[in-house]
Amino acid sequence: MELDPRRLRVLRAVALRGGVVDAAKVLHLTPSAVSQHLAQLEREVGRPLVDRSRRRAGLTPAGRLLAARAERIEHELAEARRELAELTGRATGPVAVAAFSSAVCHLLVPALAALGRTHPGLEPRVIEAEGPDALRELRTGGLDVLVVEYDGADPDPDEQWRDLASTPVADDAYRVITPADWSPPPRSVRDLAERPWVAAPSDTACGRALERISAEYGFTARRAHVGREFPTVLALVRAGLGAAVVPTLALAGAPAETIALPSAPVAGHRRIAAVHRASRTGPEPLIAAVTDALRKAAVDLGLTPTTTG
Repeated sequence: MELDPRRLRVLRAVALRGGVVDAAKVLHLTPSAVSQHLAQLEREVGRPLVDRSRRRAGLTPAGRLLAARAERIEHELAEARRELAELTGRATGPVAVAAFSSAVCHLLVPALAALGRTHPGLEPRVIEAEGPDALRELRTGGLDVLVVEYDGADPDPDEQWRDLASTPVADDAYRVITPADWSPPPRSVRDLAERPWVAAPSDTACGRALERISAEYGFTARRAHVGREFPTVLALVRAGLGAAVVPTLALAGAPAETIALPSAPVAGHRRIAAVHRASRTGPEPLIAAVTDALRKAAVDLGLTPTTTG
């Protein structure tokens, strides 16, 4: 019996993604090509590997057995890539990285520019994505690295990452910002008790930071406007419509018409991390190269390196 490792990789993708169509997306093949690979593998094995009696293709016991072997082969190939990278000092190959908007603009873009010089064989693919769907893509092979953010006052989201590994990137301090033309100009956060705010949704890191500031200074923020994306928040602040809490990273390149309040309190920070699939021996060379470059880009922007996981 001659088994083609490339077809085993296709079978592994079907097992991870739960169907032919999703497997085709992550493999950059057509669904027809995936089906042909599976049919040929079944001929080589001499028994069905895919249960086609259901709406979504599942694996037969033989299919699950081979998919598990394919997973072990993938781990061995990862170790080979690691050893080759140690020999050459360079990581090569495709790597798919997803991040939220401000991380793409201010961390990932400069990180990939630096990697293009030090690792010219790197083939990056950037996706702007976050949340549960992005985590699913990471778990099932559609992504290699996912850059995430969460409020530094919260514990690490271990429940969400229970089967994944994470590498800390930086701590990004919150800032209170106000319109440049407000009169009289606020001198402290107490002066903002009666002013309107451009508030982030309460389930976000910045939303919780505003709640902490309000509690510390004894007022209820007047949430006149709600903005989730930082370009929206900054535009509303520039227009004079309210104060806001934003992380330092969101102010990178912000025009002077939006100013940070000089006497803003320490409102905590959000934590930025790179999440990737777990491995016995640590991240693959490509992933390690990306996370190292992200940390360097964060330092260059003046963010604080994370000292704990």
